[in-house]
Amino acid sequence: MAASPTAPAGAPLTLAGARLVADPSGAVLWPERDLLAVADLHLEKGSAFAARGRMLPPYDTRATLDRLSELLGRVKPAQVLCLGDSFHDRHAAGRMEPSDVARLKALTESADWVWITGNHDPEPPDGFGGRIAAEVVLDGLTFRHEAVPGAVGELSGHLHPAALVGLPGRRVRERCFAFDGGKLILPAFGAYAGGLNVLDPAISGLLRPRFDAYLTARGRVHRFPRDRLSADG
Repeated sequence: MAASPTAPAGAPLTLAGARLVADPSGAVLWPERDLLAVADLHLEKGSAFAARGRMLPPYDTRATLDRLSELLGRVKPAQVLCLGDSFHDRHAAGRMEPSDVARLKALTESADWVWITGNHDPEPPDGFGGRIAAEVVLDGLTFRHEAVPGAVGELSGHLHPAALVGLPGRRVRERCFAFDGGKLILPAFGAYAGGLNVLDPAISGLLRPRFDAYLTARGRVHRFPRDRLSADG
């Protein structure tokens, strides 16, 4: 893994003795294992909304794959773990453009690819390569979709954390990693995935009282302790 280009902009984290890097893209890098993890791609979310009459620009899958391709080209990991909700629903594969299907297949062929199941994709579609798992355990770390209360050494997605921070003259709200020393919740990687304020009890209730938000903004990762964060509104 070409870790050096990510080190200046990324943030080092230690979880259960493993030295990780929170990347500005929203991915987690584990250089020692040559591993990359992303959460909540939500491919074809735009077309799912369109089918229900809520029209959004139908380019979210392409935008997400563009970001994923850039990331993999930069990092070149041996293994990729997608932490669930990679596809927005069970019919997402059928709505994908053929060119996007081909791009995703090429990406999965570039590494040992694992689709971890999520609540939106409990049965990820066949035909894209990779293998499917409910969770992955490696060297004391557990990679899964939904965080388990009290779990330690856990990386998850599902909740799409975001943080609001007051800065001189402005307020900034961005997707973020939520980290309390024992548990790491990744931001959503998908273009249309959005974010839930990390102070919401759905997220903060899973974390120790003193936790940090690592905001991803302008190609860098910025750490803010809990007492610097604000609720929405």
